[in-house]
Amino acid sequence: MTSVDGTQAEDSGPSGYAAARLRLLQEEARSGPPRRAALARLTDDWLAGLFTAAAPARGVALVAVGGYGRGELSPRSDLDLLLLHDGNADAGTVAALADRVWYPVWDLGLALDHSVRTPAEARRAAGEDLKVQLGLLDARHVAGDLAMVSGLRTAVLADWRNQAPKRLPELDELCRERAERQGELQFLLEPDLKEARGGLRDATALRAVAASWLADAPRQGLDEARRRLLDARDALHLVTGRATDRLALQEQDQVATALGLLDGDALLREVYEAARTISYAGDVTWREVNRVLRARSVRPRLRAMLGGGKPQAERSPLAEGVVEMDGEVVLARTARPERDPVLPLRAAAAAAQSGLPLSPHAVRRLAATAKPLPVPWPAEAREELVTLLGAGEPTVAVWEALEAEGLVTRLIPDWERVRCRPQRNPVHTWTVDRHLVEAAVRAASLTRRVGRPDLLLVAALLHDIGKGWPGDHSVAGETIARDVAARIGFDRADTAVLATLVRHHLLLVETATRRDLDDPATVRSVASAVGSPATLELLHALTEADALATGPAAWSSWRGSLVADLVKRVAGVLAGEVPEAPGAAEPSAEQERLAIEALRTGEPVLSLRAQAGAAREDGEPEPVGVELLIALPDQSGVLPAVAGVLALHRLTVRAADLRAIDLPTELGTAPVLVLNWRVAAEYGSLPQAARLRADLVRALEGSLDIRTRLAEREAAYPRRRGVTAPPPRVTVAEAGSARATVIEVRAQDAPGLLHRIGRALETAAVRVRSAHVSTLGANAVDAFYVTDPKGAPLPREEASAVARALEATLRG
Repeated sequence: MTSVDGTQAEDSGPSGYAAARLRLLQEEARSGPPRRAALARLTDDWLAGLFTAAAPARGVALVAVGGYGRGELSPRSDLDLLLLHDGNADAGTVAALADRVWYPVWDLGLALDHSVRTPAEARRAAGEDLKVQLGLLDARHVAGDLAMVSGLRTAVLADWRNQAPKRLPELDELCRERAERQGELQFLLEPDLKEARGGLRDATALRAVAASWLADAPRQGLDEARRRLLDARDALHLVTGRATDRLALQEQDQVATALGLLDGDALLREVYEAARTISYAGDVTWREVNRVLRARSVRPRLRAMLGGGKPQAERSPLAEGVVEMDGEVVLARTARPERDPVLPLRAAAAAAQSGLPLSPHAVRRLAATAKPLPVPWPAEAREELVTLLGAGEPTVAVWEALEAEGLVTRLIPDWERVRCRPQRNPVHTWTVDRHLVEAAVRAASLTRRVGRPDLLLVAALLHDIGKGWPGDHSVAGETIARDVAARIGFDRADTAVLATLVRHHLLLVETATRRDLDDPATVRSVASAVGSPATLELLHALTEADALATGPAAWSSWRGSLVADLVKRVAGVLAGEVPEAPGAAEPSAEQERLAIEALRTGEPVLSLRAQAGAAREDGEPEPVGVELLIALPDQSGVLPAVAGVLALHRLTVRAADLRAIDLPTELGTAPVLVLNWRVAAEYGSLPQAARLRADLVRALEGSLDIRTRLAEREAAYPRRRGVTAPPPRVTVAEAGSARATVIEVRAQDAPGLLHRIGRALETAAVRVRSAHVSTLGANAVDAFYVTDPKGAPLPREEASAVARALEATLRG
């Protein structure tokens, strides 16, 4: 048999079709739409042969529906088939005919979605099930009675158009529910190309809306976006050999190679671009559907009130050249974009401030006719940008409308490098560009806390702009921020502040969570980088906005309290205060009490106390963790023992401070170790102090095998299949402290990680003064303040050797 596109198949049986199908899928020269269409034609010919060989009676037809009906067969796509009959043949004959077609499909291992119906039954099923109706909208004749298939298509389309006022809201709700379950394709690290918002299902829904004649989706780029997602799915099927729509991390590089792309990041960026186009088209289309349906429900009443005349849409002025009409922001009739380069920003700011969508027609006209802004921008343009950024949540939709027509990159050319750029760290919820907009949204709620809200909002928009360039994104971002600030008209002083904010946007949170805030060197180094109280105020707000816009794991009451503590200390230094000298702090009364008890009993003594943070809306303080105090006679192996016991009890360590207190005895003085740990329960329930103490005693005695217990926990620790974590990295922080050496560990988080680090440092014969533990997603970033046995910082070479040995241990 020869198919209509020239593909050779040895016969019409399963083996002939399978061989021809395999050859087609292995043809590297043919991919994308041509291959999908060729596969559909090859499948049509095979199924038509099976149908004809079964000698069907008159009034029977084989119909392709759904994706197969559209001729979009991916390598592992289901076959959606309808056996249509006029009802004249007896049920046994029709059933036998169906078996002659269905069983060869199953024999090849192909997924089949099948049904047998009369035209009346098909229409009735469509009326009862929206998914059936959507599939029938793409019904296509494969074999048999063509007239009956054409009649069904005509009837189904007519039903769809007649029932559109009822069915389209159902379809809208279906799309929303699916988006809630599957997430947004344009932001997911392992997206479902079909089911996620902005995926192939949504593209099909837009086709259905267009078929209703009630509204139509924006056409520009939509077909290309759909093609890109289908191409990615084709490559995914071929790479995995499975009928999957989920683009898993471990397959992204292979899929990228199959598509001729550089790597998985390039693939995700293409997928995100496509999803963004489909999502924006969906937003515009559903807004238009709802507008039309509202107008239809109101129009008869208005006509009656106006005596049958056609009502005129009311236009309410919002800004110069900008009006609100019918729930959208549009250009005024007198607007002249070609003479008013500020108009795009003015219209965007007016839309965001009013909480209304920006009309796609207005955006398209602005993109086509508005002149570029002069450089530097006039003051009005800069003020409108700040107004847009300060509008809060409505900014997001307006910004997306500007991006859809390329206006954002025209205003800020460097935006192109971060547009749709994926972030591999699962802590991040958004792509780089969306994260920047979300940070501005978060910053808008913090503007009352700062003296220069305009600088805060612009810094939030630019703080990660350097992620589109190689190297440290903060360093690259500082240069870009200077250029952008000068471009949009800030003076030299403001430009310098913006550059400092972008350069040091991670400084506060990294220092607060990874450094000893009681060390004056820590506070002085931050004060030196920040430079002024006004900049510190802005940096504090930017830090919070950035973290809140990153994701749930990036900010907490605990982190917020540490940052606030650091800011208070730095503000004191900037005001001329002298930080407390090292070693001047005395032990608290509670620490001294526990130390005396430990010296008396010769055993560990514990105290657990919840720490309260800021007040919640109900007036109650929000817990930020638990303070665990442990006192015990000075001995070796304390850090790994305590860390191991805490890990066994599923307590997450956030910070640890270790100090020795010399207590008087009859024979002189005796050192007692006091450990101040800040911990949080992994599952919300704290263990009893007595159980912790008992296990700690056993661990120090050697009767509790912590290593084996933790190894069992780590073996059961969930990991992504096929994903290899980057190797651990251990470095010595230069000028980190005047009284200790700071060793920083970056590694994959796992049960017992702190225990392993403690054992390695114990082996290296160094003393740990304090530990500052920070976990972001699957990444642990821990800083350890270590000294030699006499309490002095380590010499440079010795510190480097300790870091190398610790890294080797963690790698092993």
